[in-house]
Amino acid sequence: MFGGQRLANLGLFTPEFPDAEALHRGLAHWNHRRMAVATPTAGWRAEVAEEARMKRLEGEFVEQFRASIAPMVADLPTDPDGFIGWFEDLKAFGPGQGDPLFDWLEVEASLEDLKWFLTQEAAGEAGFDDLVALTQVKLSDRAKLELARNYWDEMGRGNANGMHGPMLTRTTAVLGLTPTIDFTLWQSLALANAMTAFATTRRYTYQSVGALGVVELTAPGRVALVDAGLKRVGVAPEVRKYFALHAVLDVEHSKAWNAEALIPLVTENPDCARHIAEGAVMRLICGEQCFDTYRAHLWAHAHPLVYAAE
Repeated sequence: MFGGQRLANLGLFTPEFPDAEALHRGLAHWNHRRMAVATPTAGWRAEVAEEARMKRLEGEFVEQFRASIAPMVADLPTDPDGFIGWFEDLKAFGPGQGDPLFDWLEVEASLEDLKWFLTQEAAGEAGFDDLVALTQVKLSDRAKLELARNYWDEMGRGNANGMHGPMLTRTTAVLGLTPTIDFTLWQSLALANAMTAFATTRRYTYQSVGALGVVELTAPGRVALVDAGLKRVGVAPEVRKYFALHAVLDVEHSKAWNAEALIPLVTENPDCARHIAEGAVMRLICGEQCFDTYRAHLWAHAHPLVYAAE
C-alpha cells in the first residue's frame, strides 16, 4: 500500500530554524514549557507572543507534512467498513511496519543498546494519556466515551500504581536513564511534536484520533519484542511491566478504538476519513524515521563492517 514512498525529512527551512533538527528541538522545548503546569506571571504578554510565533511554525510544519502525504490518502474509502479495512491494513503495510530493529532488540541487543533505545523513546514520549484527554474535547458522544474508557485505562482505573505514564517513568528511573531534549535524536522529537500539534489544535482533532488509533493498532507487536529483549538481558518483571502490559492491553484498545471511535466518526461525517487517515500515516512515517535513525546508530556499533561498506 505504501511501498517505496518515504520522506527525507520533517522540517521547515527558515532563518531561525534552518534545518529539521533546529526546528524540532525548538518545538520540543516550547511544547515542554507550554504543557507544564504554571502560574500567572507579569510576562504573560511575552508568552502569548511566543505562543503565536511558535503556533505558526508548528502549523507550517504540519501543513507541509500533510501536503507531502496527500497522495497516500487520496483514494481511500470513506464508507465505514471500507475505511476500517484500509485502516487495519496499516498494521501490515503501513510505513515502518515490520522494521528489523525490533527483532534485533529482542534477540541481539545488549543492555546498553536497549537502554539507549529506551532513552530516545522516553525523551520523545508526548504522554498518551494527556493526548487522549486533549483530543476528546467536544467529540460526539460515542467516540468521546471510547476515548474516556481508554483514558481511564491509562489512569490505572483509579489506581496510582497502575497509571501508565508513571509506570514508564519508574522504568527509566530504575534503569538509570536520563532522557533530555538536547540529547535526543530530532526524529524522536518530531514524532512527539506531531502528536502534540494534533492533540492541542482543534483543526487537527481528526488527525489526532487517527494518530492515537494507529499507535494502539501497531504498538503491541513492537513492545512485545522490546519486553522480550529486556527479559533476555535480565531486567526484572516489575521494571518491564509497562511493555508487557501494552503488548496485551493495546490489542483490545485497538479493537475498541476502531469500533467505537473510528466507525461512528466516519459514519456521521465521511469527509473526516481522510483527516483520520492523514494522522495515522503521519504518525507511522514519524515512527519509520525514528526506526531508521535508531538502526543507523545502534548497528553502526554492532555491525561496523556492514555500515562501513554502505
